[in-house]
Amino acid sequence: MIESMGFEDFTFRKLAKEISSTEASVYRYFENKHKLLLYLSSWYWAWMEYQLVFALANIASPIERLSKALALLTREVQEDNAFTHINELKLHRIIISESSKAYLTKEVDTDNKEGMFLGYKQLVLRVSEIIREIDPSFKYPRMMVSTVIEGAHHQRYFAEHLPRLTDTVKGEDAISEFYKEMVFNALK
Repeated sequence: MIESMGFEDFTFRKLAKEISSTEASVYRYFENKHKLLLYLSSWYWAWMEYQLVFALANIASPIERLSKALALLTREVQEDNAFTHINELKLHRIIISESSKAYLTKEVDTDNKEGMFLGYKQLVLRVSEIIREIDPSFKYPRMMVSTVIEGAHHQRYFAEHLPRLTDTVKGEDAISEFYKEMVFNALK
């Protein structure tokens, strides 16, 4: 429902009606819809870290690992029927359009102290460590990785809704290629 109607229009009342339950039963699990968004975001980042660890296993070259990591972080997600318990496409769309609302709030410091962003921070750390392997003198690896993630999300959103704010190249995933080029050029 969040993916189809947007976070602002989503309510626990609508959710309760959709699942033939009561609003009070939804509140038993989540204090408010912001906490639900934090949960979905945390779940997404943990899922991304799992995919990253799996994708990079047994790859010795840090350059190849970074290239694969960037592809994973910036890719256009397709529906994957191998994971029936996850609608990865819908979750990815929610993250692209709504995740900044999880941390661009007045409560961000409290949420951070409660560990709400650990998955995101761990993912950024894993990729930034690869950057440090490639160039130990690079001063901004975490900034680079978080910029790639957030920027790729914005570019995916722009491509769908504001296409004149991004570029497309026939036959390639221009967003992924842009960020790979940007990162590797910065590391030269």
